[in-house]
Amino acid sequence: MEVDANSQAQVVPRDRRPDALGGFHVLPDEIVCSILTLLSPRDVARLACASSVMYILCNEEPLWMNLCLNNENRELQYKGSWKRTTLNRLQVLSKCDDDPYRRPLHFDGFNSLFLYKRLYRCYTQLNGFAFDQGNVERKTDISPDEFLKQYDAHKPVLISGLADTWAARKTWTPEQLLLKYGTTPFRISQRSAKKLSMKFEDYVSYMQEQHDEDPLYIFDDNFGEVAPDLLKDYNVPNLFPDDYFDVLANDQRPPFRWLIIGPERSGASWHVDPALTSAWNTLLCGRKRWALYPPGRVPLGVTVHVNDEDGDVDIETPSSLQWWLEFYPLLADEDKPIECTQLPGETIYVPTGWWHCVLNLETTIAVTQNYVNSKNFEFVCLDMAPGYQHKGVCRAGLLALSEGHNREFPSMDDNDNEVSRKEKRVKTDDHMEEFCYDINFLTMFLDKDRDHYNSLWSTSNCIGQRELRDWLWKLWIGKPGLRDLIWKGACIALHADKWSNCMEELCAFHNISLPVDEEKFPVGTGSNPVYLVADNVVKIFVEDGLEASIHALGTELEFYSIMQRSDSTLKHHVPNILASGIVFIENGEYKIVPWDGKGVPDVITKNSTIQEIFSDTEYPFGIWSKKLFEYRKADMSLDELVVSGGQTNIWPYIITKRCKGKIFADLRDTLSYKEISNLASFLGRQLHHLHVLPVTPLNDSAYLQMGKELGFNHENDFNEKINLPKSSKVFFTILNRKKKDVSSRLTKWGYPIPSALIEKVNEYLPNDFVELHSLFKDKNGLFQVRNSCSWVHTDIMDDNIHLEQCSSGVNGSNNDKEISSWYPSYIYDFSNMSLGDPILDLIPIHLDIFRGDLQLLNLLLENYGLPFGKRNSWDNGRVVRRISYLTMCYCIIHEENILGAIFGMCKELRSAKSWEDVEETVWGALNNYF
Repeated sequence: MEVDANSQAQVVPRDRRPDALGGFHVLPDEIVCSILTLLSPRDVARLACASSVMYILCNEEPLWMNLCLNNENRELQYKGSWKRTTLNRLQVLSKCDDDPYRRPLHFDGFNSLFLYKRLYRCYTQLNGFAFDQGNVERKTDISPDEFLKQYDAHKPVLISGLADTWAARKTWTPEQLLLKYGTTPFRISQRSAKKLSMKFEDYVSYMQEQHDEDPLYIFDDNFGEVAPDLLKDYNVPNLFPDDYFDVLANDQRPPFRWLIIGPERSGASWHVDPALTSAWNTLLCGRKRWALYPPGRVPLGVTVHVNDEDGDVDIETPSSLQWWLEFYPLLADEDKPIECTQLPGETIYVPTGWWHCVLNLETTIAVTQNYVNSKNFEFVCLDMAPGYQHKGVCRAGLLALSEGHNREFPSMDDNDNEVSRKEKRVKTDDHMEEFCYDINFLTMFLDKDRDHYNSLWSTSNCIGQRELRDWLWKLWIGKPGLRDLIWKGACIALHADKWSNCMEELCAFHNISLPVDEEKFPVGTGSNPVYLVADNVVKIFVEDGLEASIHALGTELEFYSIMQRSDSTLKHHVPNILASGIVFIENGEYKIVPWDGKGVPDVITKNSTIQEIFSDTEYPFGIWSKKLFEYRKADMSLDELVVSGGQTNIWPYIITKRCKGKIFADLRDTLSYKEISNLASFLGRQLHHLHVLPVTPLNDSAYLQMGKELGFNHENDFNEKINLPKSSKVFFTILNRKKKDVSSRLTKWGYPIPSALIEKVNEYLPNDFVELHSLFKDKNGLFQVRNSCSWVHTDIMDDNIHLEQCSSGVNGSNNDKEISSWYPSYIYDFSNMSLGDPILDLIPIHLDIFRGDLQLLNLLLENYGLPFGKRNSWDNGRVVRRISYLTMCYCIIHEENILGAIFGMCKELRSAKSWEDVEETVWGALNNYF
C-alpha cells in the first residue's frame, strides 16, 4: 500500500480463520459450534489450546451450558459461569481457572455474525417488547356458559379476576418463596431428555447472575409433591371444572400442572400442547408476552417432523427470544400471530391444537394446567391413535399432505414416494392455507390399516398404551353419562367398534348372551382386546401379529392340556377354557373356525406368512414351534419386530370362565399388608406347582429341524465340552442370541436407563449363558447342566392375579362381627408361556406385584419350597457367579423394557456407577436364600 509521507498507513488485520481452523475454516461458525457440542468437556477444554479461533469458539458460554446440562445427572448448582460450573462438577477446576481477576485473551483478525447474534441475545433488554393491549380478546367476569359457547376449544382469551382471591397473588414472589422453599429442589426446563433440578435458593442465585441467550426456567410438574403447600395457594378456576385424566392415579396420569418461574429472556418456544389438550395459565408475578397461531398454521422458522412408522412428533424451533428478534420482523402484518402481554392476575386460555410461544419480559411466576373435557376429548384420542399423517395434519394443516394429494377426500392408500419416506418433513409456505380443524375432517387422515393394539407406539404420546386403555375403561365405567362421547373417542384411539363387532360375532357363534352396555368396552391394560360378557371372558389375540398370536394360543392350549392331565393342584387356580378358535374376515364378513390347538386350520395354511414348523407333533404351534419363533425374534431390531407383526384380518381367540372377585391391580391400594403377604405365599406355592409340571419332550425330528436353523453344527469350543439336554440347548442358544444387539436396544429405549451403564453392558454380560448354570462332570469327564428347563409363565403381573373376598367370624362365634378379607384365587393369561429358567417368573412378580418389597419376595421363596440352584462357573479357577448376577442378566436381555421399570422404580440407581451396584440393590437378597 502506498501512503502519503504525512499520513499513517491503515493496517488491516489478517483473517485468522484459515490458519487457526485449517480445513474447518470452510464451515460456517454455527456448524463448527454444533460439532463442538458433541465433544466431552475435557476435549473442548483441550481444543481451546489448539489455536486462537478455537480458543474463542471453545469458551462460548452457550457451548458450556450445553456441555454442562448434557452431562449432568444430579442437582445443579450454578457457579457464576457454565464453564466454571462444568469444570467444578468434574473436579478439575484449578485455582488459575477460578481466578476472578484473570483476563480473557483477545484476538484481532476474527469476526463472526453468528457469535455476535448470540452475544446480543444474552444481553439484550426487553423493555420495548410489551404492548398495552395486543389483539387477544380480554374479558372480565366471564360466566362459565359464555366461556363454553364462545371460547372453549375455539379461540384464546385473556381473563382477569379469576385469581383475585388466591393466596398466591400475594405470596408467590421470588422473595417470599425463597424464605419458605429455599432448600426445595424444583425441576428446570432444558432441551434434553434428562430431568435436572435446582434448589430454589440456587436457582434464584442463577437468575441474578446469568446472562444466557435462552435462560433456564423452573418448569416443574411435580411441585405439588415436593411443595404441597403451594397447592393450597390457588384453585382451578370455575371456567375449567373438568379434567377427564383425573380418573387415573397420580403415577399413571400424564403431567398436567406446572409451576413456572423464569427470568427475563426465558420462555417457551413454539409448540402445541401435548395430546392436543387445552390449557389455562395464570400469571402471579411479572409480565409475559404471548404469540399464538390457530391450529395448522405453522409459525415461520418452525419445522415439524413426523415419523411415518410410529407417528413420533418432533418440532425444530428457535428459542422464544430468537424468534422474536430474527423471525417476527420478517412477517407481513397479515401473517403476524395473535399477541398480547399478560399482566399479574390475568389468566390466558389456550385452546386445543393452538400454536403458542411465550417470552418472559421480566422475572415471572405462573401456574398452568392442561386438561381434557368434552370439547377436546376426541382430539386427545385422535392424537394418541396409531399412524402419522393425522398427527402432521393436526399440527401443520394441509401443508402436511404430499404434493398432488386429494385434499377434499384424502386417500389412505397413497403410496407415492413422498408418503412412504422414513421421515416426513413439514415446512412452512409463504401462503398459509385455511383448513377445517374439525374432528370428522381430521379423522379422515387416520391410517385405517393401523390397529392400535398391533402398531408401534409413539414415544411422544402423553401416556403409554397400557395407561390409555386403563383411562378409557375407567371413563367408561366411571362416567356413564358420557358414554356416547367416550365411545367416539375409543373408536378413534382403539378401533373399539371393530373389536366390538368381532366379539359380538363370537358371542353369537358360541351361544353367549350379547354384552350389555357396561360390557361393550374392552377391559384391562393388556395388548389384546378382552371382554367380560356374563360368565365368560372373551380374548382376541392380536399382539405382535398373526404368527405371534397363533403361537400364543397354541402354547396356552398345549400347556392347559398337560396341566389338566396331571394331578397338579395348579389346575384349580387357572380359569377353565370353554372354547377357542380362529376368527377372520373374508369378503367383508366375519367367519369363525373352532380350533383346539391340534392340527393346522385351513385358514392358516392358506396364509403364506405362517410357516408350518412341526406338522408331525400334536400341537404344531405349541411350545417348540414357539421357541423357534422366539429365536427368530431375538435377532430382530425393535423396528423389524413391528414390521414382522404385519397387518392381518385373522385372529385366534379363546373363551374362558369368568371368575368372581377382582384383579390385584384394582385392589392394590385397598389391601392390607397381611392380605398382600397371603398373595406372596400363594404365588410361591403356585410357582412350585407350575415349575414341576412335565415339559413337552422335543422329538428327534423336530430337534433336527430346529438344529439347522439354530446353527447347532457351528458351536463354540465351550459348548462342545458340555452334554446339554435338547431343551436346554435351545434355551441357551436363544439367550445368547438375545444379547448380541443388546446395547443398541437399550440405547433406543433410552431414559431412564443410564447411558453410562449402557456403554458397559457388553462387558457385564457373560460370553455364554451356559456358564452361569449348575454344571457337573459326568463319568466321561464331560460337563452337564444340572438344571433343566421348566414351564414358565413369564407374565405374572398385577392384572393377571385374581382375588376373591371371603368373610369369617371372629373367634368362630356367630355373634361376632364378620371380617372380610381378599384371598388370591386365580392366575390369568398363560398366552406368554415359555420354557426356560424358573427365575424368569421372579422378575415380573418382584418388580410389578411386590414393587421391590424384599419381605414379600422372602415369603414367596419360603413357600416355593424348591431350590432354584446355585449358578456355579464351569471352571474352578473362575469366580463363582451369584444368582443375583444371573437374574440381572435376564433383566438386561429381556425383550420387554424391564430396565425401564427398574430405574423408574429405583430412581437412586440412575446415578449407579456399575451394573454390579444395580444387581446388588435389586436382586442381592436372592443370594441370601440360595
